[in-house]
Amino acid sequence: MTTSQRLYQAARPVWEACFRHPFVQGIGDGTLPVERFRHFLLQDYLYLFDYARVFAYGVVKARDPALMRTFSANVDSILGGEMEIHQAYMARLGITEEQVFSVRPALSNLSYTHYMLAAAAAGGPAEIIAAILACSWSYAEIGQRLAALPGAAEHSFYGEWIRGYVGAEYQDTNRALVALMDQLAPNPAPEQYARLEEIFVTCSRYELGFWEMAWTLET
Repeated sequence: MTTSQRLYQAARPVWEACFRHPFVQGIGDGTLPVERFRHFLLQDYLYLFDYARVFAYGVVKARDPALMRTFSANVDSILGGEMEIHQAYMARLGITEEQVFSVRPALSNLSYTHYMLAAAAAGGPAEIIAAILACSWSYAEIGQRLAALPGAAEHSFYGEWIRGYVGAEYQDTNRALVALMDQLAPNPAPEQYARLEEIFVTCSRYELGFWEMAWTLET
């Protein structure tokens, strides 16, 4: 198996728990209370800034100019493209960016982003992608699975969120990150793979915790 396939298999039970979480299921069947989604939206918007900073570590640590450009392009994609999904919902809910920055990150949010940033600071490009990929890939899979539910992608409120993550632009970006993982660690030594798996699975566990944070309205 490729490195990415091994990582996927290692995190698969956690990702299944993410998909079965009542918050995600509530998006799929349209029953999620809007106040819980609003809480998620605010916390996730704050999260994305630190997520972009993890990619920025890649710009600093890459030695190959093409790889530097790849990391830089992803920073721009997050601050522009992915945040557009959030900004559209913020507009619908009457939330300004100024209001977002008056919100304190929940402890689960801080713990997750600090872990990713620490992994990026201590590691190289492969470790940075391992930290990033758990979020990107799990959302790509959740988007696909929710879109397969009858009527979910056409829901008057949550359909836009599902379509954003199942859309070609997001899916293509994620596939490129999966390919980059295999390019950076095509045949890792056992100790390097163990570290990559530790980062990937830990970040996947943090993803599950993020859904729980939103569901319980953790502050």
